[in-house]
Amino acid sequence: ALQVERNVMFMILTLIVLVAALNIISGLIMLVKDKGSDIAILRTMGATSGSVMRIFFMTGAAIGVAGTVAGVALGVVVCLNIESIRQFFSWISGTTLFSPELYFLSQLPADMNADETALVVVMALTLSFLATIFPAWRASRLDPVQALRYE
Repeated sequence: ALQVERNVMFMILTLIVLVAALNIISGLIMLVKDKGSDIAILRTMGATSGSVMRIFFMTGAAIGVAGTVAGVALGVVVCLNIESIRQFFSWISGTTLFSPELYFLSQLPADMNADETALVVVMALTLSFLATIFPAWRASRLDPVQALRYE
C-alpha cells in the first residue's frame, strides 16, 4: 500500500510540474511575441538562428532551475519543520489539530528520502528544459522581414 501511495504521489507531483512547464511554455511564447522586433533587429545585425535559440533556451532554463531550487528549498524547510508548523497552526486556531486520541499520532511524521527527492528534481528539470525547446525554436525561426514590416 505504501509503494502504491508513493507511485501515485509521484504521478501527482509530475502532473503539477507539467502544469508549471506549460506555464513556462506560454510565458516564453508571449515573450517571443513581445520581443519579435528585437529578435528581428538582432538577426539583421548578424545573430544566427542558433544564437537566438540559445538565448531563449537559457531564459527558459533559468526559469526552470530557479523554480526547482525554490521548490526544493521550500519543501525541505517544510518537511524538516512540519511538527512546528502543526503546533503553530494549532496555537493560532486554538484547537488541537490531528488530535492524538483520534489519529493515534503524538506528532506528524515526516520522512524525506534523498533518492525520491533527487528523482523529483531531475524530473522537474527535465520537463522544464523540454518545455523551453518549442518557444526557443519559434524565436529562432522568426523572419526579420516579417517582424519589422509593420514597425
